[in-house]
Amino acid sequence: MVRVLEKKDEFFPDKLKMFTPEVDRIYYEGNLKLLDNDIAAVVGSRKCTPYGKKVSYEIGKRLGSAGITIISGLARGIDTESHVAAVDTSGSTIAVVAGGIDQFYPSENRELQKKIGREGLILSLKPPGYKCRPYDFPIRNKIISALADSVAIIEATSRSGALITAECAMEYGKNVYALPGNITSIYSFGTNMLIKEGANPIVVVDDLLSDFGKDAYINEEKYLSLGEDEILIVNVLKEHGEMTVEEIYHKTNIHPLDLNGIMTVLEIKGVVFSAMGKFFVANL
Repeated sequence: MVRVLEKKDEFFPDKLKMFTPEVDRIYYEGNLKLLDNDIAAVVGSRKCTPYGKKVSYEIGKRLGSAGITIISGLARGIDTESHVAAVDTSGSTIAVVAGGIDQFYPSENRELQKKIGREGLILSLKPPGYKCRPYDFPIRNKIISALADSVAIIEATSRSGALITAECAMEYGKNVYALPGNITSIYSFGTNMLIKEGANPIVVVDDLLSDFGKDAYINEEKYLSLGEDEILIVNVLKEHGEMTVEEIYHKTNIHPLDLNGIMTVLEIKGVVFSAMGKFFVANL
């Protein structure tokens, strides 16, 4: 059932009052209490690459598993992948739509939208029956930025609406992340420009967790199968985030010859991975 919330009402979101004072009412369906959670926006282009889809799904999955609510715009491509990832991990998700909540745009997301309405939260500035128009999407993006604590832009062309989300988030003082991409790809032009202008590059999926005071975690079954030295190394990496072999040696006192062998085994097991001479806890 679609309900309406006026600005004067007790449960009208404080973040909207603060960042979008022009908004007087919102329509919603689902669990309004999700707005009290830690919220991360994961957004991007409707037309996207397989790489962008994979990363958006992994980020949605990772954050959802950590108890962080994913907010996005229910559009094709990146938005859809992030919503689906949250749902697949039994995490919570919020969809901000440009039209009335009883409208289904895009039509292929009908079942996903219904599921979010039952298990998550759908928000709109428009009353039931309203069919969205192109000029409705920028304000939709502002709402996403206002409600999110951090914003991740996965892929964006030079004219992508996701860049509006990023610009608003920066104005609101939110942490903005962007996924680095191929400089010859039109789908990475927007994200690469955001990084050039000061957005945080997403190096590993866990980068966003630190904003919410969350640590990288290990799949429990894989953790239980590790040996004593392997557990020691993983715990040190979890505490420090990223380390060289030399730094790990100074923290663990494991002989460098033994340490190199253990790190190789941990990489084979999929527990850690290396990049640019440093080791990270893998996204399991």
